[in-house]
Amino acid sequence: MSALIHHFVVHQLSINQQQELVLIPRNRCFDVSPAIEDLAQQINHAFNVKPAKGVGGFVAQVDEGSADEQQEPQTPFADLLKDAISVEGDFVKFSISASEKLKKSLLDTASVETGFVIFSHYQFLATDYLMIAIINTKQHVEITSELELTASDHLDLAKMQLAVRIDLTQLSVMPEQQRYISFIKGRMGRKVSDFFMHFIGCEELVDIKQQNKQLLNTVDAYLAAEQLDPHEKHQARQKVAEYYKEKLEQGEDIQVKELATKLPGQENSFYQFNQTAEQPVEDNFQADRSALKTLAKFSGAGGGISLSFERALLGDRISYDPSSDTLMIRGIPPNLKDQLTKAQS
Repeated sequence: MSALIHHFVVHQLSINQQQELVLIPRNRCFDVSPAIEDLAQQINHAFNVKPAKGVGGFVAQVDEGSADEQQEPQTPFADLLKDAISVEGDFVKFSISASEKLKKSLLDTASVETGFVIFSHYQFLATDYLMIAIINTKQHVEITSELELTASDHLDLAKMQLAVRIDLTQLSVMPEQQRYISFIKGRMGRKVSDFFMHFIGCEELVDIKQQNKQLLNTVDAYLAAEQLDPHEKHQARQKVAEYYKEKLEQGEDIQVKELATKLPGQENSFYQFNQTAEQPVEDNFQADRSALKTLAKFSGAGGGISLSFERALLGDRISYDPSSDTLMIRGIPPNLKDQLTKAQS
């Protein structure tokens, strides 16, 4: 499914010869072409498949401005955005002002980030979005038709770690829910929020991982309450996994009412079960990719042991006795069996 591109522009953050962080702006948006449409979709897809995201909304800010009293305080990002998406808004001017604000946030937090700052305003599945991402390049070596080697730089979307997506439709229709901003969290043990959330003026309000974990626990409790046999439980979890995959691929939220139609029982049975739980799961929230692994496998590590196996094997080739805390495995994997045999000889 293709996206409708409204605006697409790129600026660059780099270090000059004086070792200063500088912004190199582009003075106009790219003409919308198949190549730009494809790139915008690739960026959107790269964002969707990132496993850890935060969700929130704008917070009221008092911009302290610069230490130099002669400089005017910077306009909050939310106000810049509001002007940009108005009928007479200048998207390029907005993107440059926002990039300057991003540079200031980097300097204020003593962070060093360089790369191409991409602003993509697009419509996908009837929803308007603004994506802002810092993406670096990596070098590729290609062979020409004359069998000569040539090197070229390509955007490294797989390593995109600094990105925020704003649901402009939700911001316009339901701003009070404070769920219209999502951003990638964490990189090598550090939070992106150190400067990226400061730049946007965003506060994280929803713990996505916790919401997904809680939902899966509620699904397990519901399947147990329905007194299903192991095969029926496995089929139900597969349907939940398929639902998760669909939502992750489309970049859409998990809808508890919608998920309820995929589970055994009456149409709203699971939804009502969730509503009466001690801690109900919220009606909608972003899907977390790591939840798919939980649906498919049992896994754990500790005390020098690391185990992982398909859920469908429990009660078949694998059995667990809680009274003795013992796991029985029938049919050891050949490579492990070979190692164990050699160790016994």
